[in-house]
Amino acid sequence: MSLLAAVPVKDLGNAKQRLVPALSPAERRALARAMLEDVLEALTAALPGAALIVTTDAEVQALARALGVECLVEDGNRGHTAAVAFAQRAAISRGAERFLTLPGDVPCATAEEVSTLAHALDDGPGVAFVPSRSGLGTNAALLAPPGAMPLTFGEPSFDNHLAAARAVGLSPRVLHLPGIGLDVDAPDDLPMLLERGPATRSGRLLRGFASRSHSAGAR
Repeated sequence: MSLLAAVPVKDLGNAKQRLVPALSPAERRALARAMLEDVLEALTAALPGAALIVTTDAEVQALARALGVECLVEDGNRGHTAAVAFAQRAAISRGAERFLTLPGDVPCATAEEVSTLAHALDDGPGVAFVPSRSGLGTNAALLAPPGAMPLTFGEPSFDNHLAAARAVGLSPRVLHLPGIGLDVDAPDDLPMLLERGPATRSGRLLRGFASRSHSAGAR
């Protein structure tokens, strides 16, 4: 079974704008990078040689090279949906049988969860989705074949994806995977990261932020 797994990544410098009330620009950038590293660690452990980063960011490209992950470079930053479609076309052109995509901000994703998702479909056409913690967004998708249906992200993408799959004659499978389901996007996601992923790079980094802030406040 040939599979391509794509992780779209925006430029780190402008990442995580919804975390502005909780973190400084440098902290947001560092957290975005740490989360991406956590995701790639799980992905490469579960699916060696299958990972592909889609980005325009030079720092992300350098990180991908350092980790031995292929980088698909866009000619412009057009957003998550366009990046996924770009990767889908690459999977089709390469003759991949399956296409998996998940974001770079699900640091609690585990290799076991990625493997479970990658093997969620029987032979033949099919789709599987992992909802976000809220149930409104789509945090991961598996398509067989890669062009089985278009993917469009942004809440309420989860229900929209289920409806779109059924409209083309597919019976979508839904997997509730707590690590993949936790996308760290807003301040109220940060305590969940500390609770669910204390040993991740992201969790350790976030504890360090909190520790430095407490020390500074005590002076």
